[in-house]
Amino acid sequence: MTIPFSAAEAQTSAVLVINAGSSSIKFALISCDSPQPIVRGEIERLGSAEATLNWRIAEDKQAEQILAQASHEQGFAAIVACLAPYQSMLKAIGHRVVHGGEDLQNAALIDTDCLAILETNSGLAPLHNPANIAGIEAAMAAWPTLPHVAVCDTAFHQTLPEMAYRYAIPDALYRDHGVRRYGFHGTSHRYVSERAAEAAGLSYQNSSWLVAHLGNGVSTCAVHNGESVDTSMGLTPLEGTVMGTRSGDVDPNLHGHLQRSLGWSLERIDTMLNRESGLLGLSGLSNDMRTLLEARANGHDGARLAIAVFCYRLAKSLAAMRCALPALDGLIFTGGIGEHAPDIRRETMAHLSWLGATLDDELNQQTVGGKSGRISSSTNTAIWVIPTNEERQIVLETLAVLAAIH
Repeated sequence: MTIPFSAAEAQTSAVLVINAGSSSIKFALISCDSPQPIVRGEIERLGSAEATLNWRIAEDKQAEQILAQASHEQGFAAIVACLAPYQSMLKAIGHRVVHGGEDLQNAALIDTDCLAILETNSGLAPLHNPANIAGIEAAMAAWPTLPHVAVCDTAFHQTLPEMAYRYAIPDALYRDHGVRRYGFHGTSHRYVSERAAEAAGLSYQNSSWLVAHLGNGVSTCAVHNGESVDTSMGLTPLEGTVMGTRSGDVDPNLHGHLQRSLGWSLERIDTMLNRESGLLGLSGLSNDMRTLLEARANGHDGARLAIAVFCYRLAKSLAAMRCALPALDGLIFTGGIGEHAPDIRRETMAHLSWLGATLDDELNQQTVGGKSGRISSSTNTAIWVIPTNEERQIVLETLAVLAAIH
């Protein structure tokens, strides 16, 4: 494949970032030298009569197109037409992929071998990888002359030491079936830890960070010298701390208990743990932290409990991640909750006073709405809010792949 990209073209080049799901396609056209999208859009409800393409050009023009019963292929044809004015800028497609297993430890040019690896690992992410692959194949048909790069959520965590990624289960389950801890949100953890090092004036390759990615999905990560050395999610994104609708860690024998005592099937238990638990299950109200904070202020006891458990379990996870670091330069909050909920940051840090990090209440309250900055007053361990930009990280990793093959 001829790669139509050169360093001299970088100022006028753009990468199209694709995140394909089973019924949706998110996309963003991003300049190689600027983090702000030129065009951003999403197709929702693919395959239904309500399928719709919505897109925005910069921050000004918005548009909508009905795509009734559209397939992935028809959806990408609509995106091609949407991006026609920018075709000459388009130099590569970067695809977000959930699971690369142990085989994809870095972003990779997509070819038949890469697709085979993604297929092999579909069993580890059955709700995500097949949709990612369908999107890749449709995009490759839409842009057959452009390079396509896979950037996996799991790749950043492939530097975990064996003591961090192995489960204490029979060895054959790992050796023969790949049952181990993989971790997710890797593009976010990598992006914000590198940006924090820059903001602190430190070398990324000589610094240590705790990261809390807080959205509907939540994970923590220990990053040492630019590498993930532990993370809270495991074989699947269900392991770890409390999330929007996911339980996080529970007693492994809960499945057996519910089957024996209530007669629940494995499918019923899986649905409960992934879609009916977390903040939603604890509060009985919502998985949205904004709703819960407002409800707590109005005396809702379920919201109070959900927030208390969320912050305590998050602090416990960060404390555990600290064990993986020989030193600590700072703690980073990111993601929708991490960037916009100062009360959650404050209540989490109240459990971590032993870290030697002191939250500055005024800075904490001011650092919302996409603002980035240090929110601690102590001179020891710093606390940072760093807005994540997974799309930008996918662009950077896509360009690194292209540069490496020249």
